Amino acid sequence: MDNQFYIYMMTNYSEASIYIGMTNDLIRRVFEHKNPVSQCFTKKYNVDRLIYYEIYNDPQEAITREKQLKKWSRIKKTRLINAMNPNWDDLYDKLI
Repeated sequence: MDNQFYIYMMTNYSEASIYIGMTNDLIRRVFEHKNPVSQCFTKKYNVDRLIYYEIYNDPQEAITREKQLKKWSRIKKTRLINAMNPNWDDLYDKLI
């Protein structure tokens, strides 16, 4: 997982919110979402389930993709998630 960059989507139990982020350490970042210490979006909306991710070797490509996904409608994001993870299972356990 060295020198890789990740775009990821997280949701909460009710699947009401979708959080999109980018990181170079997906396991660490998802752990931080699952154990929030600061008052942030994650803690406020309990966004603690990894439901989607993409891997990139170039950080600029990852940043561009993150910005693109953040502009998408909820319907378009849902279709993308469903293509990889139709049950919206928490993918974190598969990573560790």
